[in-house]
Amino acid sequence: MVRGKIEIKRIENLTSRQVTFSKRRKGLLKKAHELSVLCDAQVAAIVFSQKGKLYDYTSSDMQKMVERCEIHRSEYFHSERLQKEQHVRDLKNEITIMVNSIELLQLDIMHLRRLMGQDLDSCSVEELKEMTIQIEKGLTIVRSRKAKLNEDEVGRLKAEIAGKRELLNDRTRLHEMFEEKPLWMQSRNIESEKNAASSACENMNISNVETDLFLGLPRSRV
Repeated sequence: MVRGKIEIKRIENLTSRQVTFSKRRKGLLKKAHELSVLCDAQVAAIVFSQKGKLYDYTSSDMQKMVERCEIHRSEYFHSERLQKEQHVRDLKNEITIMVNSIELLQLDIMHLRRLMGQDLDSCSVEELKEMTIQIEKGLTIVRSRKAKLNEDEVGRLKAEIAGKRELLNDRTRLHEMFEEKPLWMQSRNIESEKNAASSACENMNISNVETDLFLGLPRSRV
């Protein structure tokens, strides 16, 4: 028959609790003995009953086992304590750095507010003079930077205009070189050429005509 799973909780019945304690204590000490024999381990088990009675098992001298246990515990807790102390010191350093940073930020914010003309009631005359000097220096730097940017922008625009003007001139020259004349100009040129040619022919004909005055029959040409 399979034994059911027992719920692990405090046994309310006193008699059952005493019986269970006796059985499980014997089993625990038996397992401790088997562990020490099978694995050649140094094992110590200490059990106190509800009434304070001591039950123990050790594979060697109990006093030496307790002393050894205390040494290991002190070393473990000492190392753990050192780690905790170092962690606490690191946290304190981080807190100090953060507090200093917050204080500096607060001072910067206060200074900026004063430069903007706010919270000036607590300022002395010397502080106001110092802020006036700082504001004037800042304005000088800002104006100088603004003038420099304006100058650079004007120079850039001038260079851009000059480039466009040069490009326009080049296009005009090319247009004048390769552009065909209108038809009315071409026809006028053709008429001019024809008139010039006819004038030349007339001149040639007139030069061949004899204009000398003579009497009698015309002279025969050879």
